[in-house]
This record gives sequence, C-alpha cells and structure tokens, in this order.
Amino acid sequence: MFKIKLLSVLSIITMLHITAQNKDNIVNLKVFEIKKTSIRAIEVVNDSTVWFAGAHGKFGRITNSKIEIDSIIYNNKALDFRSIAYNGHDIFILSIENPAIVFKINPNNKKIDNPVIVYQENHEKVFYDSMAFFDEQNGIAIGDPTDNCMSVILTSDGGNSWKKINCKNIPESIEGEGAFAASDTNVKVVQKMAWMVTGGKTARVYKSHDYGKKWEVFTTPLIQGETMTGIFTVDFYDDKTGIIMGGNWEAKSNTTATKALTHDGGKSWQLIDSEKIPGYISCVKYIPETKGEKLMAVSTEGIYYSHDKGNTWEKISNEGYFTINFVNKNTAWLSGHEKIAKLSLK
Repeated sequence: MFKIKLLSVLSIITMLHITAQNKDNIVNLKVFEIKKTSIRAIEVVNDSTVWFAGAHGKFGRITNSKIEIDSIIYNNKALDFRSIAYNGHDIFILSIENPAIVFKINPNNKKIDNPVIVYQENHEKVFYDSMAFFDEQNGIAIGDPTDNCMSVILTSDGGNSWKKINCKNIPESIEGEGAFAASDTNVKVVQKMAWMVTGGKTARVYKSHDYGKKWEVFTTPLIQGETMTGIFTVDFYDDKTGIIMGGNWEAKSNTTATKALTHDGGKSWQLIDSEKIPGYISCVKYIPETKGEKLMAVSTEGIYYSHDKGNTWEKISNEGYFTINFVNKNTAWLSGHEKIAKLSLK
C-alpha cells in the first residue's frame, strides 16, 4: 500500500529580468524554490495554477504564490514521477519504474492528498516517460519496451482505468531504442492523432491516427546510435507542422543533427541548420496564438527563442530548465532542479 507524507514547504521567490538580443521581448522569471526534488513534469490548469510531479515522490501545485507539496511512499519507497496530465477534471501522475503506477487526484479538493491508484504495472523492464490527454475521456502514456515494442497504455473512460496496447499494433522496436524521461514531452496529441519519439540506438517518430490504438513509424535524421543520443522532445502546431529536438546528453554543446522540422505530419523530417544553436534540448513548445511562427525551447543549458518557425534560434537566458508549458502567448511555467518558474514574455 502507499501513504501520503505531507511536507511543509516555504516559498522562496526571486526575480530575473532577461532581454532577448534581437527582439523587443522582455522575459521575466518568477522563481519558486522547491528543495530536494527535480521536476520534469508540469501541467497548467489555468492562468494562476500549475501542478507538478518530481523525484523522491514529490508532487503538488502552485496557485498564485502559494506552494503545496505532498510526497507518495509506496512499499516504503518514494516513487519518482516524470509524467503528469490533466483532462479537465482530474490530475494524473505516473511513476517511472517498477512498479509503474498511475494516480488520479481531484484538483478541486482543498488539500492535495488522497490520490487513487487507477493503474499498476509490474515488470522488471517497465519505465514510463510521458503522458497526455486527447480530450476529457481519452488519454495516453508511453514508455520503454518491456517486450518487443514501445509501451503504450490508454484510457477511454476519463482515466478511471488504463489498458496496455498489444505489440501487434505497434511496430517492433530496435534493440537499444527507448524514450527519454527528460521533460514529459515524448508524446504529443492533436485531435485523434498522437506522436511518440525515441532515442538511443535509433531516433524515430511513431504516429497514430486513432487515439493511440495502432501505430506506424518513421525514421529521422537526428543524431542517434549512442545510449544518450536521439529525440528528447516533440511538439506539433497542427496535424502537419511539427518539430523534434534533442541531441547528445553527454555532449550538450554539440549542435550537429539536434533539431528537425516536418510539414507532412511526421512522415519526413528536415534538419535545421546544424551549425547554429541550440545543441541539446529537453523540451520544445510552440507559443500559443502565434500561428506556428514562434517557439521556445529549454534545457539545462538555457532558454531559447525562435521567431521564424524554428529555423533560427537565439539564447535568451543561461538559466537551465527541464520543461516548459504555456498558459497563453505571454505566460508559461518552467521547471528544473529544485525550482519552478513563472515566465512572462512581453
């Protein structure tokens, strides 16, 4: 069984003012310090509230400047979380390793306790990386292979139950292929479509047209072949236009084959200029309400901005973060090692 350990946390806030070099954008970062956890999964609920899930069993929310944190202990072990999703009604967090457990949390409760187990998978190879919801009822989570294909679990009842997809519906994985639990952005959904991305010995993009029930796979030109190379993040502006980024986690300054674009829904990918920044990226997102023109990307190396559909980039901050999630075109939340930040882009 599991238990919730309530933690008392003080909010420590600093302000950073950063100006992009080539634009009149001013980036303000309001940073919340959260000790003893790394946070790679955040979910925006509204313009004032963000939920998060991190290492050492910690999860919680920030509402305005108020931080609330709990910790889940299962069988005397603190679970590690790299995935979080919101379907409009409930928050879901997913632990990475054996046992992999999906918890459902009611975000309307005054306290953030009483999570409910809605799925559990026990396997020595289990490792889940990312999750998302298509709509209020249909959700997906993806992970590394336990058999001969990528792991995909689905829900069609609002997250109350989850089922793992048979490998007959997913192309066979290549030995050494997996996903990176770097930013909860290995999977992207648009309407009924889903894309999941991999790295390691190969860097491929899987695509589904039916809520993740059946898949096809496409090769990409991103750097691959080593344990820590490949695609770390994917985003789509619409059903045709998308971007993948990643690189080599062990050589983060290397810009060779770290980013690519698609204009046909992921069937083919074209490298972005490999001589220019950024190198390693853990998360990329299209900025809402900008018609696919503007993007932001983050990693431990800093924050990057593009105003031309991802073709060129500028570094706007040396502050390192794992992931970013937008509220609107002017506001986003970021998370990193022992910190969450609210970003204002003017």
